[in-house]
Amino acid sequence: MIKKFLQKVFNKRAKADAAINNAELSDTSAAKVISAKHHKIDKSLISQSALKTCDGLQKAGFEAFIVGGAVRDLLMNVKPKDFDIATNATPEEVYKVFRRSRIIGRRFRLVHVLWGNETIEVSTFRGHHLAEGDALTNDSGRIIRDNIFGSLEEDAVRRDFTANALYYNPANEQVLDFHNGVADLKNNLLRMIGDPTIRYQEDPVRMLRAVRLSAKLGLKIEKSTQAPIQKLADLLQDVPPSRLFDEMLKLFLSGHAVESINALREQHLHHGLLPLLDVVLEQPLGEKFVMLALKNTDDRIRIGKSSNPSFLFATLLWHEMLVAWKKYQAQDNHPIPALHMAMNEVIDIQAGKMAIHNRFTATMKEIWAMQPRFEQRAGRRPYALLTHPRYRAGYDFLLLRCESGEIDPEIGDWWTEFADASTERRTEMLLPDTSPKKRRRKRKKPANSDKTLLESVASEHID
Repeated sequence: MIKKFLQKVFNKRAKADAAINNAELSDTSAAKVISAKHHKIDKSLISQSALKTCDGLQKAGFEAFIVGGAVRDLLMNVKPKDFDIATNATPEEVYKVFRRSRIIGRRFRLVHVLWGNETIEVSTFRGHHLAEGDALTNDSGRIIRDNIFGSLEEDAVRRDFTANALYYNPANEQVLDFHNGVADLKNNLLRMIGDPTIRYQEDPVRMLRAVRLSAKLGLKIEKSTQAPIQKLADLLQDVPPSRLFDEMLKLFLSGHAVESINALREQHLHHGLLPLLDVVLEQPLGEKFVMLALKNTDDRIRIGKSSNPSFLFATLLWHEMLVAWKKYQAQDNHPIPALHMAMNEVIDIQAGKMAIHNRFTATMKEIWAMQPRFEQRAGRRPYALLTHPRYRAGYDFLLLRCESGEIDPEIGDWWTEFADASTERRTEMLLPDTSPKKRRRKRKKPANSDKTLLESVASEHID
């Protein structure tokens, strides 16, 4: 019995040792193998959770690589925001290896491995979606579902850009490069793997991704990769709103939103993504407001601060909301009801193209609804506004409106001073209340009430 136990232990250890160089087990003849001496990746930039995930899969006898954007960023000596792992293990096998994990996805099944507050996404090597298996495309060629598993080399072909088809094995510190991605990075080129037209038809979001990555990384989109974008832009109309929202959120929160918007316009991809955003950007006042908002967002992200998506989308759609607000007021609606009607209209139009989550739209409406209240600087109203849970976001929004020239900067200066002023100073700052005073309605006494009371008292005496 002890002999069997020892054999089991040593067999398991031998299996784990053999898995250390799992990259060598795959057919990597088509890949350039780049050693640590040449790629010079700083291993301290790699998440410990990613290293533990790779190690766990390799010790279980599977291949495992850090892939995609994380490897690209590491080669550029940039600390990646997140780490993805590719493996030959199926989602069910990955799930068995890690106790804290869950299988997700419909279009392609993935596993999220949880390490404290960090989530590592693990995908199985993908095969071609036209191969036999659980795959589905629509009439335009867009992939609806492609749960087709394949080899490491097939997985590299399925990736979008050469700079993302890079595989790093932490065990032997080798990078596998199947499509000259490292050379393209050195030449500042973003190149599509395969026929760009077909690849965009398979997934139109790749057009947005090309713009985002070129703006973020300072890469030039290679000519053949760029050529089909303008004529295929309408394919984005067929993308599910939730996917479009996620991609646009990445674009606007990349820290390079200004460059991304300019790139969107150059590629004619901004039409329809946000309703009439192209019209706003052609108006001097609207463009200035939007660009100020995006610049502020970029500045916050670059210094490590968070940025609220609700605030960002509130700025992007503000001028559409103003147009709708004026329209409803022209229809003899009172300003505040007209404002709420305008907000609902703009959000509803947007939902048809790019589904902004309800948790964001609720905050957007609060920010918008506060703007008329900032112009009310008399009585108790300013004090009440200071206690609003979204006051800070509304105030920052007000300052953007002042800076863009939409409203008098004096209003923003007044609120800046009022917020930090003493009680006495605040009282001095209040403006005269010129709003029409509401008349108190006198309560009418019931008819003959006094007479009825006297009669009742008299009747008591008589009784």
